[in-house]
Parts: sequence; C-alpha cells; structure tokens
Amino acid sequence: MMKKWKERLGKFYKLVYFIVFTLFWTLFVYTIGGEWLYFIPLFVGDHLFWHTFNYTFWKKIPKRKKKKKSELRSWFDAILFAVIAATILRTFLIEAYTIPTSSMEKSLLIGDFLFVSKVAYGPRVPMTPLAFPLVHHTMPVIGGKSYSEKIKLPYYRMKGLGKIERNDCVVFNWPAETLGRPIDKKENYIKRCVGLPGDEIEIVNGQLMVNGAPQEEFDGMKKQWHYNVQTKGSGLNPKILLEKYDITEGGYGRNQNEYMLTLTNESRDAISTFPNVKSVNRRIKPAEKYEEYIYPHSRYFAWNEDNYGPLTIPKAGETINLTNENLPLYKDIIDRYEDNELEVVGGEIHINKKVATNYTFKMNYYWLMGDNRHNSADSRFWGFVPENHVVGKALFIWMSWDKNAKGLKKIRWNRLFDGIK
Repeated sequence: MMKKWKERLGKFYKLVYFIVFTLFWTLFVYTIGGEWLYFIPLFVGDHLFWHTFNYTFWKKIPKRKKKKKSELRSWFDAILFAVIAATILRTFLIEAYTIPTSSMEKSLLIGDFLFVSKVAYGPRVPMTPLAFPLVHHTMPVIGGKSYSEKIKLPYYRMKGLGKIERNDCVVFNWPAETLGRPIDKKENYIKRCVGLPGDEIEIVNGQLMVNGAPQEEFDGMKKQWHYNVQTKGSGLNPKILLEKYDITEGGYGRNQNEYMLTLTNESRDAISTFPNVKSVNRRIKPAEKYEEYIYPHSRYFAWNEDNYGPLTIPKAGETINLTNENLPLYKDIIDRYEDNELEVVGGEIHINKKVATNYTFKMNYYWLMGDNRHNSADSRFWGFVPENHVVGKALFIWMSWDKNAKGLKKIRWNRLFDGIK
C-alpha cells in the first residue's frame, strides 16, 4: 500500500514540476519573442509521462526494467505521439508554410519555407474540427476533402501575444474563395498588412498613402513595380540582370530596344546608370481609369491598381450610412462575412428583411497587399480581410529552395533562419 502511495506521490510531483516548468518556459519564450520554442514542453511531458521515445539511449542499462514493447507497438506509439504533438503544434502554436507565387518578391521569394506563429495574434480554434491530421483541405495522393462538416464550431480566437500591426506579414485564408469550403479550409495566402481597422488608405500614382502619409518603409521590405526600360540601340545582358541585380521578372517590349522589367528602387537606380540605357519609367495607370476586375467592381468607383481610393477600413462597432452608391464596398461584409440576408428591393436596401439606412460592423477588417505591387492579387482585387480569416504571423525562413539552380546552389544559404520583416 505504501509503495502505491509513493508511486502516486511521485507522479503528482512530476505533474507539478511539469506545470511549473511550462509556465516558466512560456514566460521565457514570450520575453525573448521566440514563439517557435513553445513546443519544448511537449517533449518534456513525453519524457515524464508517456515515454514514447527512449531519451536515455546512450546508456547501456536503464535505471529500471520495464516490460519490453513489441517492435510494432513501439512504432505505433512513436507515430501516434508524433501525430498528436505535430497536430497540437500546427493548430495552436506554429505551422509551416511555403511561398508559392511571386506576389511578395523580393521580400519573400518563391521557394521560401516559413514558420507561421499562431500565438502572435492568438490561436484560432478550429471551426472544422473533424479533419485528417496535418492536412489542410485536400487529401494527399487520393484527392478529395480532408475534412467533414458534420461538426462546425463558431469563430473564437484565444488570447495572443499581441495584435496585428501595420506592415506585418500575415498569413490568412483567402476571403474571396467561392468553392464553398469552410473559412479555416480556404486557401492560405500571405501578404503585408498595410491598413488596420479605421485606417484610411489611398493609392496615388502607385504610392500607397495611409492616413494621409506615405507608407512607412524599412529594411527587409523590398517593393517593386513594372518599368519600361528603353536602350540606345544595344540590348541588356540578361546574365548581368539576373546575377548582379537579381532581376527575375520581365522581358522584351515592342522591340529589342525596349524592355518591361520588374524592379525594386535599388535595381531601378542601378539600371539607370547603364551607359546604353536611355530611360527608365514606371508603368502607371492614370487616375479615373476604371478597371472592372478591381474591388469593388463597380463603376461608381473608377479605381485601378495605381490610383485607388480613398477608402476607410471597417472597424468593429463602427456604424456607416448605407446608400446604393457605397453598397458595393460593403456588400461582401454584410452578406458573406457577417452572415446577413442582404437584398435591394425597389431601390431600398434590406438587411434581414428590414429596410436599412446604416450598418454596424461586427468584426475588424484589414487591408493586405503584396510588395510586388504590379504582380500581386491582393485587397485591391478582392477587398477586405475579416479578422476571422487571419491565420497567423510569418516568423522566419527555415529553408529557401531555388528550383532553377543546380546542386548545392539550390539552397539559398543566405536566407536560412532569416527573420521576416
């Protein structure tokens, strides 16, 4: 009897030690801002309670003899623990993400592998909890849905380490997706948050203005645009453009003396000094030139990629007046994102069967854009990002892979473990 009580007391002490360690470790990680270290208590807990892995493999004789597990059971326990731990990590702490497109070049490159912090803004409780572990929305190999919608949970976000700040690189579920998937199973995108709830944004001849001032710029944020480059009769050396100035997008224009290149400010200034370059001019669409693919897709708003707004980003609790003219700006918010029944009857706006002349927003919204301004499908094309679509904050690059290089040059060594700004 005494032996059993000692064993129980030993387990209790282990639990207390584990809780105290986890609390202190969480405080330590929060202090240094290293969210990616939050997984350590999982391995400590495994060592204390579950014994999935042999943490004393270097010792010939274990301290105490245990009934030896079969090889199959050992593999099963190890795999089960790994899946459970990885699922917890992926859902509530940190998730891996790959850059698939060039919308954030040169800040983030195609082939960059990122870690995304879920705790930065607060982990979002899964809205579709019945799902195959470690898979987003589609089953690998066999295809088909990786989730079931038999159980659906309302949106809830746990308390995080902070809030979204202007110029954060944010991963989110693409709100404009129309495939009928649940919010947390929509496609993941990454863009820079350039506008917070309540901000006024405007783009004037390609220059983003936030609350009347030019967008803040800093090291690590490398915006680029399309430029028309004209030479004096001799062409540009593509090897120099690629290797020395890292110009990877663009090509010939109407003839061999004209180029359309995607340039950062630095590469633009460098190209301008070439003795055979006659002119370097940014391609800007004129103001009042209506583009139907630009949000809100209405002729009331003659906007385009380079001349847009002004537009105020909706804020939770804020009330606006509704008219037939400004309704296109808020239609998706009222109807799709905040789940109301919206219709226009005889020129009158009806929300949930009642005439509405104003509307109060239930959620905060954000404006996100790619740093590759002329090659990014972003909020200019599909509008606001609701807070319930936010996944997390991009932390750092753990691997970067250049598919066009050969051998060891495929790895961009200078980008490994770079923080994301």
